[in-house]
Amino acid sequence: MTLLIVIAGILLLFALIAGLKLNSFLSFIIVCLFVGLLQGMEPLAIVASIQKGIGSTLGFLVLILGLGAMLGKLVADSGAAQRITTKLVDTFGIKYVQWAVVLTGFIVGIPMFYSVGFVILVPLVFTVAATTRLPLLYVGLPMLTSLSVTHGYLPPHPAPTAIATMFEADFGKTLLYGLIVAIPAIIVGGPLFARTLKNIEAKPLAKFYNPQVLEDHEMPKTGISLFTALFPIILIFIAIAAEQFLEEGTLRTVLVFLGNPVMAMLLAVLLAIYTLGLRQGKKMKEVMDTVVEGVVGITMILLVIGGAGALKQILIDSGVSDYIAGLLENSNFSPIILAWLIATAIRVCVGSATVAGLTAAGIVLPLASTAGVSAELLVLAIGSGSLMLSHVNDSGFWLFKEYFNLSVKQTLRTWTVMETLVGIMGLLGTLVLNQFI
Repeated sequence: MTLLIVIAGILLLFALIAGLKLNSFLSFIIVCLFVGLLQGMEPLAIVASIQKGIGSTLGFLVLILGLGAMLGKLVADSGAAQRITTKLVDTFGIKYVQWAVVLTGFIVGIPMFYSVGFVILVPLVFTVAATTRLPLLYVGLPMLTSLSVTHGYLPPHPAPTAIATMFEADFGKTLLYGLIVAIPAIIVGGPLFARTLKNIEAKPLAKFYNPQVLEDHEMPKTGISLFTALFPIILIFIAIAAEQFLEEGTLRTVLVFLGNPVMAMLLAVLLAIYTLGLRQGKKMKEVMDTVVEGVVGITMILLVIGGAGALKQILIDSGVSDYIAGLLENSNFSPIILAWLIATAIRVCVGSATVAGLTAAGIVLPLASTAGVSAELLVLAIGSGSLMLSHVNDSGFWLFKEYFNLSVKQTLRTWTVMETLVGIMGLLGTLVLNQFI
């Protein structure tokens, strides 16, 4: 009966989000009440469980996602993203322009949320394609592949960060393993796949060819743009190296402290306020307005993640997680593949990669304590599955279709296939890593 209640709860979530178009946060809360009541929980206990789930999930994430939004907005508004794009394209040349935009998407995509990165970088890619006279999909799709992979695989993006928190996975290891898996996924889904799309001609609307392009003197220099965008990643990797290679002592303690995700993001924001704001001649009030605008954009994301955390807690407190753990205890089925399949199924039904990843995480949470299974790899497996088979119920599908002015059929042949390749490559990469970790 417990398993049927879980399935009914997930179907209700599908119906509310995909069918009735109800807000995802409200849908999660309704499903929490539904599952809790059917599992026999007391009404007040359900409310307490929802509160506990939201609080425990958002306690860490508010810091990471809030600071990440600030950093991403500073990188975008200062012109650092534009500087990185133009410099890499100039350096690589026309022959290797695909790799230039891949690297741009990857660098800019790490600190910047997907939708923000898309809106900022796509017009720049349109300009690059027009200047080089190369097919637009040949240039644009590799960049979007990088953005998509960083969104699905890597902290500090919302879903992977939240899932890592749920599974108590090591943040630094999740990022490191994610980078290893991301590289082949981006290559296959981006440059290699884009070369097969010569027969599909994208004709974006004229207005997208005229982005607000800053003059050279208005943008920060290349070195400081790259350093600031990657600063939190640098600190986190230094902390990982310190833990592995330094003996206990003051230096090791300081480096590990500075590489803590919260500290790394805080220091990166403070650095960006100076290098991308004050150093560029902006007033402090103007820089702070940019910071506030960045945080405003993630309000609903935080609520959705909180709702998923509430569902996770309901599944634990009502005994569902223990029941699922018992079912899986003697199973020979790979936990990584199972986690990926569940995330894929939810992604196809709901559309949102974030909702798919977080919902799948709540269901397969017992797998995180299974002997011999890396919590970090489970995070990557769910992230990979959450990117699979994007179609008409995904906002990213329509964003790509409208900006590139493609038909639905063409969007399915390009965007959907790219997302699926990324999801499959992520699973394969995770399975390979599982042999060595």
